[in-house]
Amino acid sequence: MEQQRPPVPHLPQIASHPGIMAIDITDKFSAAAKKLAPGELVKDGHFTLFETVSALEIMDPKMDSGCLAEGESLEEEYDVTRNLLPQEVLGIIDQLLCLEMAWHLGYPLSQTLFTSVYLEALMKPHPTNLEDALFTSDRDVSGNKSPFLFVLRAYCVSLLKGCYFVNELVKEELYYEEEDFVTNTYDRGLLSDIPLDAITDMLRTARDDLRAMGNELSKEVREALDLRLEFRVAFLRAMELVGLRKANPESLKTPWIMMDGLLEHLKKQHPLGTPVPEAFSTKIQRSLASTMPPRPIVQLTFDDTYSHFKRMAQDGKDAMDILKYSDPQSLLNFVATFQTRKPQPLVVIRTIMQGLLFKEMVVLGSYSIRQILDHDLSIVCLPCAPQIDPANDTIEVPTDPRHQTAAQMEIFRQRVAECYLDIYRIFCQNRCRVRRTLCHSIQEWDLLQVDVEEIDNLLQVNLDEQPHTTAQGQVGYSLPLSSWAYLYKLRQMEWIVQLGFELSTYQTDELAGMYWYLNYLAKTRAQHGDRIKTFVMRSMFDARATKSYSSAKEEKYMRSMAYIRVTMLDAACTWEFADGLCCLYTVLQRLGLIKPLPRPYSDDLLRYEIRMKPFTTIALPQLPSFEDFSRATAQPETSIAELLRYADGAVGGAKKGYEALSRMQDTQTFSVGCHERWLANIKNCQKATIFAGLAVAALQKAVETHGEDGGEAMGLKVEMPEEGKGYHDWWIVPKIVSSLS
Repeated sequence: MEQQRPPVPHLPQIASHPGIMAIDITDKFSAAAKKLAPGELVKDGHFTLFETVSALEIMDPKMDSGCLAEGESLEEEYDVTRNLLPQEVLGIIDQLLCLEMAWHLGYPLSQTLFTSVYLEALMKPHPTNLEDALFTSDRDVSGNKSPFLFVLRAYCVSLLKGCYFVNELVKEELYYEEEDFVTNTYDRGLLSDIPLDAITDMLRTARDDLRAMGNELSKEVREALDLRLEFRVAFLRAMELVGLRKANPESLKTPWIMMDGLLEHLKKQHPLGTPVPEAFSTKIQRSLASTMPPRPIVQLTFDDTYSHFKRMAQDGKDAMDILKYSDPQSLLNFVATFQTRKPQPLVVIRTIMQGLLFKEMVVLGSYSIRQILDHDLSIVCLPCAPQIDPANDTIEVPTDPRHQTAAQMEIFRQRVAECYLDIYRIFCQNRCRVRRTLCHSIQEWDLLQVDVEEIDNLLQVNLDEQPHTTAQGQVGYSLPLSSWAYLYKLRQMEWIVQLGFELSTYQTDELAGMYWYLNYLAKTRAQHGDRIKTFVMRSMFDARATKSYSSAKEEKYMRSMAYIRVTMLDAACTWEFADGLCCLYTVLQRLGLIKPLPRPYSDDLLRYEIRMKPFTTIALPQLPSFEDFSRATAQPETSIAELLRYADGAVGGAKKGYEALSRMQDTQTFSVGCHERWLANIKNCQKATIFAGLAVAALQKAVETHGEDGGEAMGLKVEMPEEGKGYHDWWIVPKIVSSLS
């Protein structure tokens, strides 16, 4: 029987032209390729990297946006003028709501909203007025084929306009592309040329027409569609009011409160909708101005979308309270505690806060940078000081010390303004970026401290300042401006270390050392606070001896003393608690309950250098040497019992300090407008001290019973809290449990 030959493959037709002679080189190419050794490449000098990658992408479904499956068409075949049931319109709107939130979470428009066939139809070609923003250029078809299409059109137009506002808002502020938010619109205009008033009128008309439809659809579905249109009205209103920073904060909260209330109804009405998955397609990505390969649609559940929008509405409402200015320290506490919320506020909320804080060199829409700086100086170290007396600006005689003082202070303000405002801006970023940016910020503040010390020296001559002396000897000059800069630098250095604990930067066996360094920084801050207090009290006693002393000046001095008091108490709590945890982790390492991970390419010195890298170039406080750091952490001359006794006293002292802080009012703690969040943070710190005390007590009992033979002989083991699941993110308290149970 004759063997059947395999079918001859279909050969491509070689193009012919009178001026071209085509030659089939398939056999020659195959023969030449066989002569190449494995891994050997032949590259033409004019064949670029871009062309190489493009050749690899061709006909790869994951990379080539033009690759079609068998029977698939290149263009989207969905008919945007099809007759939709009201339930289908509701289903499409809810899916758009999910895609909108996915975009807010950081996914690109190409994988979210720009997968909607309806949105794509509205944006092509680029409409310049509302009459051109149609699903199809045939106005008769778009108006008559589906009686409910006007609701979807109104929703889609307002959605795109809302996205335009959000995109522009984010681009105007500091954010991190691809990490926080993707502002790329892929050459789509987001209806930027259509005025907001026209869209608002369109929504109002659509809602009126929807209510007038009567029995054409059920009451439940009609209300569901109407509330979704109302949600878009509230969202657009919220975006519109963001720029009105001088308005009453309570009035700015209104649209956010409306959104918060509407979301409850939207969630209950969601089951009424019918999904229309074919109204969303990845094919649209082929027409976008993008070099990215096709990506799947990001699918969020409606429950997740609801919870994210709910949080967004609450955060947006609370963010407006930042306009209730009290003092710079309360403002800083407001921003810092707001950004510690879990989950962290979305990028749009964080950029709104940046816009409210400072725009066009105006703080909170009403205050100059000079006003904020002088207010901060008067609280921290210069109450009723001649350096910030506004009367100095009226003196025009160049030789007058007051004129010279005003000139030097203006130089100071210009030098520190950007660094000072950057602290607020930094806390509006994601937590990883906060820590990373602070590492750069302290370098600037270190240089700033040196620069302003020169200004302090010049002001000493202008003001004829006398050195402060005590019974123990001469203390020196006050140097208030450099003291102010040094205090802010110390606070930022502490934040860097504390954020390292929050972000799980340190391994378990490194915690003892990093808590010792935090204790070192906090103790330095407390000592510096005591120095500032000395000169403020000296100024207050001198002022009280003058005839011009008034109750207003007394109030400013008392305000400054209150700040110094709470700063020193906070620093003391930090240094005590950090010292206690350092001793606790040192004991756990000695007992073998915490063992270092195998690190064949690392040693203690290299890890010390990488952890201390942000602080290496800082002049003050001086970075401890590796030998001092190792000795202070290990404390080889101190027994385990003594370490535990010391840890118990330190943790107990921190606990009492946090209790004292928790009893203070918002004006005493400079947490006006955010006292609830500030107090919750203090309560969490207090709770951490309680459980740290329990861990120390458990170890003390075990050591008294079994001696210092080792943790395994004691029948103990250590359980470390999961990331974000501890009592406080900055205080990692281990749990001591029995290994026998």
